[in-house]
Amino acid sequence: MHILLLKTSSLGDVIHNLPVVSDLRRSFPEAAIDWCVEENFADIPRLHPAVGEVIPIAIRRWRRQLGQFATWHELRDFRQRLHAKAYDFILDTQGLVKSALVSRLARGRRLGYAAEAARESLAAYFYDDTFVIPRNVHAVQRNRWLAAAAFDYPVDLPLDFGISAPAMDIGWLPAGRVAVLLTATSRDDKLWDEVHWRALGRELSRNGVTTVLPAGNAHERERAERIVSAVDGAIVAPPLGLREIAALLARASVAIGVDTGLAHLAAALRVPVIALYVATDPALTGVFGNGFVRNLGNAGTPPDPAAVIAAAERVLRQ
Repeated sequence: MHILLLKTSSLGDVIHNLPVVSDLRRSFPEAAIDWCVEENFADIPRLHPAVGEVIPIAIRRWRRQLGQFATWHELRDFRQRLHAKAYDFILDTQGLVKSALVSRLARGRRLGYAAEAARESLAAYFYDDTFVIPRNVHAVQRNRWLAAAAFDYPVDLPLDFGISAPAMDIGWLPAGRVAVLLTATSRDDKLWDEVHWRALGRELSRNGVTTVLPAGNAHERERAERIVSAVDGAIVAPPLGLREIAALLARASVAIGVDTGLAHLAAALRVPVIALYVATDPALTGVFGNGFVRNLGNAGTPPDPAAVIAAAERVLRQ
């Protein structure tokens, strides 16, 4: 059986879809599983040993560059690549019109959410078979329940994200316990106050823990450097790709982050993770996993630094 998964973005959504691969592999050990995903997140499916071909798509970039000849050349090549292989099934767990349209470019029976369950109801009209899945459950469960309904296997399989961090030499990282602080996110209203980060960093430092702050761009790096300047021994990480960040997270005693996909990556890697919610509700998309996971705060009620410090100390005592 040949299966194509469609979950293109965002980073957190892609990570939430990893257990679907594990469930399919457990239920159909001989199945070949491919995944179409946004180019910036392609390294995430590649971490799962059951994923065969990863097919990058670049909708976000193509939208910005529709006037360029190279964009139309890439679109043609992508369509040819997606159409080249015949799939038995194409499972779209994204539930958006854009992902449903991509499903129409591939050859195979298209499976997805029913109109009342899809994130965009119009997407359902592009599928051959649709399934009603509750909307009021966590995104990980929705993905898994959709796959279970589509392929008729039990919904209560053990949760398994199925990934491990690549083995990499992190020569710049000092020995000893490390806390990775994920201070950056895609929206400013999700940020936790810098004063709180500094208080947290100083408390971790007093406990003999080195704090490391990744930063994805110049603006994030400036913010990280301001926080680091007030914390003894703290480090701003050098520029890292997703594989390098996964390797860094795997070395951490704890990861503490705002509402960002990297917090979900930590949970998928079974790293103890504390997620901080300032402008969003964690009920449906909070960190979710088998290890130590804590979602603190909610929309309009940022977590108190004392609560975050207490949760971190609990992890470090284990």
